[in-house]
Amino acid sequence: MQDLLRPQLNEKRVNAMSALALAHIGDGVFELMVRTRLCLKGDSTNHRLHKDTVAIVRATSQAQYAMKLQPLLTEEEQGYYRRGRNSHSHAAPKNVSPVDYAKATGFETLLGALYLLGRQERLQELFAALWEDEYAL
Repeated sequence: MQDLLRPQLNEKRVNAMSALALAHIGDGVFELMVRTRLCLKGDSTNHRLHKDTVAIVRATSQAQYAMKLQPLLTEEEQGYYRRGRNSHSHAAPKNVSPVDYAKATGFETLLGALYLLGRQERLQELFAALWEDEYAL
């Protein structure tokens, strides 16, 4: 049985997926990491957890995180980010600029690729970089 919590696909298989498929899984991975981090902080109501999660995972925030991570990314990671950023999604929310939505999609694509490649350690490093400044997220 395939381990769905710790996938380890080869690059060929991941690269064959569309950028939007990678962004789809990356969005879920990021939200799970954020929810876990907030729960581990403790002392919060369900309402507060929800509000904080929504504020962190929204596209405008993800666009900012993408920019913060740019200097830390390898050439391969930059490629995944660009692939997602340049993809053509027709479902951009009304409250997000097309530029921010594209950056957020790139961010999610990067996270999705790393997750599917089984690079959890690298995901943790990048996530930790976002949390360096407790108020950044």
